[in-house]
Amino acid sequence: MKKRIISALVLLAVIIPLYLLGGIIWAMAVGLVSVLTLKETLDLKNSHVRYPGLIQLLAVICELLLVYTELNGYDLTFGISYVAMALTFLILLVPTLFIPKYATKDAFYLIGVIIFLGTIFNSFILFNTLNQNKLIFVYLILIATLSDTFSMVIGNLIGKRKLSSADPDKTLEGAIGGLVISSIIASFFYVTFIASSKIPSIIIMTIFLNIVAIVGDLIFNKIKRENDIKKFSNILPGHGGILDRLDSIIFTVLAYIIIITIA
Repeated sequence: MKKRIISALVLLAVIIPLYLLGGIIWAMAVGLVSVLTLKETLDLKNSHVRYPGLIQLLAVICELLLVYTELNGYDLTFGISYVAMALTFLILLVPTLFIPKYATKDAFYLIGVIIFLGTIFNSFILFNTLNQNKLIFVYLILIATLSDTFSMVIGNLIGKRKLSSADPDKTLEGAIGGLVISSIIASFFYVTFIASSKIPSIIIMTIFLNIVAIVGDLIFNKIKRENDIKKFSNILPGHGGILDRLDSIIFTVLAYIIIITIA
């Protein structure tokens, strides 16, 4: 626990200045993180065969194409480039004709992972392009972080009933407690620093995003169980891999993109 807290503080001390600086510095940091998370998915042993070195290199190129295209969109709904996605399909499918151990099913798995991660990290950069979006990104991180933290603390204190078979350590009591506390704090942040109108809608949105954060955490835990691992990697002391830290945040961001698109 002590190592986890120290590691989290160090991460915040690095990430917050980079995010506030924004621009190319933040974009480069996001690109680096996107490549590291791609490596974590490529290292999963049970999800796919071992990819040849050339395919892994092409995967990195496609990932960065998606992360860095269409960065001047008016908002998050105009982020991902169709050109970058088309290139991803071509670059990763054509080699299946020439590399015997690289099957089309493995190519489609890789394409899915790249589009998934590319969408997320492209949005991370877009959040930094407008002043209000910067605060919304902080709001989303608050939801995911507080939900995860308080669900663990409350679960350890009073948790008795298992929340899901995907993660036997998660309890229903912890999830509810984390949801309530996170929703209160995150809603207060939104009303205070982003917008003070339509407070009931803000509260409902925050509760929904908290639920999605819990679901995201469970899905990534299911991925780990299916691959017989406890952590995606050991790059972050006390936390594991980058995906271990971003699991809830990723799904919270995806849900928020849907909300602002249909609202």
